[in-house]
Amino acid sequence: MKMKLWKKAAGLIKDRNSIWVASISRRTSYRNPDLEAIIIKATSHDETHVDYKNFHRVYQWVRTSPLYLKPLLWALSTRMAKTRSWVVALKGLMLMHGVFCCKIPSVQKIGRLPFDLSNFSDGHSKSAKIWACDALVRAYFTYLDQRSAFFSTLVIKKNKGDQEEPALLEELGRLQKWQSLLDILLQIKPELNLTISTHNNNNNSNTTTNNKVYLISEAMICLLTEIFDVYSRVCKGIARTLLKIYAAPGKQEAQLALGVVQKAAVQGEDLSLYLEFCTELGILSATDCPKVEQIPEEDIRDLQRIINEASVRNENRDVKNGVVDHAQEEEEEDKAIVMMRQRESSRGRNKIMVYDQQQTASKRAFQTIITDKWEVFEEDLISWVSVDTTGFSDVSGNTTITTSTPSSAVGAQYRNPFAAASSNMMIPYNAPAHNQVLPDLISF
Repeated sequence: MKMKLWKKAAGLIKDRNSIWVASISRRTSYRNPDLEAIIIKATSHDETHVDYKNFHRVYQWVRTSPLYLKPLLWALSTRMAKTRSWVVALKGLMLMHGVFCCKIPSVQKIGRLPFDLSNFSDGHSKSAKIWACDALVRAYFTYLDQRSAFFSTLVIKKNKGDQEEPALLEELGRLQKWQSLLDILLQIKPELNLTISTHNNNNNSNTTTNNKVYLISEAMICLLTEIFDVYSRVCKGIARTLLKIYAAPGKQEAQLALGVVQKAAVQGEDLSLYLEFCTELGILSATDCPKVEQIPEEDIRDLQRIINEASVRNENRDVKNGVVDHAQEEEEEDKAIVMMRQRESSRGRNKIMVYDQQQTASKRAFQTIITDKWEVFEEDLISWVSVDTTGFSDVSGNTTITTSTPSSAVGAQYRNPFAAASSNMMIPYNAPAHNQVLPDLISF
């Protein structure tokens, strides 16, 4: 008993000395003596009491102006770095958690926490019960640190000017991050076999509350509030993404959503067990313990059906593409080559042009045949040539019947439609030139 009184007195002296040092400190952009004093009172060494009045005073300072955020973080970080008391550390985390819940934009940009309690251990006691409290502090810090970093990334993406609704894959990625945060929360379990006896006004019974369990129960209430908030975000996000997937089903999105839904179903069961643990610990009463709604099995089956249908569609598409490619290869093997020989009467030399009728557009190499007066492209020549040896098509599309000749003589029978001497071909019309004397409009 004397040891407890001595420990309580020592903690009170430390808090008063810290308040006195803060009162004589110089006021700067990073230090505010009044705000430091409030933070010290809110994170006192008294494990029998949580000063929520000073908690709310800190929240009012932050809501007043974002300029007070730097002094708050500096004062809280300095106190967390110096303390070796699990009571002060746990109260500091509860205070920081409350600051996050203020939903102020400047607070959401903090990123990783400015202090580190990942290796925290109490320096005043080495008992097993204190070790359990140290583990609670480390786990609580891990969650708040990850949460702050995640919210910072969300704010950065929002400030880039992307006001549009996020893509489905991006939204599913956020759901996975929320689920990972929920996993961290569900791992925070005080290893204490102590229960809290609640006060009943109707029976007028006295209460005997263990000091450590009281402070831990207050912290667990903050954590339970956060658990319900995160789990509700996950459920709402799943409902929103499922509607999008049903509207425009895709295999990749459905596979990712299936993993999210299956993970949510497991987390729902874990949450039910966690609430039972809190009930046994005395943090929740049996009447206040809510019932967790599980993910319907129909949603999981629907996603599996969408994935299977998408797989079947992809297989059918691959088979169809394979058949088309095989048919194209056969056509290329059976392609016909037309050789045309063109004789230029004026120069008395021959030109040979080879054309592949079945050659695809991507592989077609165009050639140009140059005459004395005209430039005729290969496509134009092909439109005038008929593979049938009984005739050919002129420029206008009319067929001129000729004598039957073998296929080897097609090149000899064919004449350039724009040649100078051609009695059977249409001759291009050349408009006569009119020489007209233009009046002189410049000279007077």
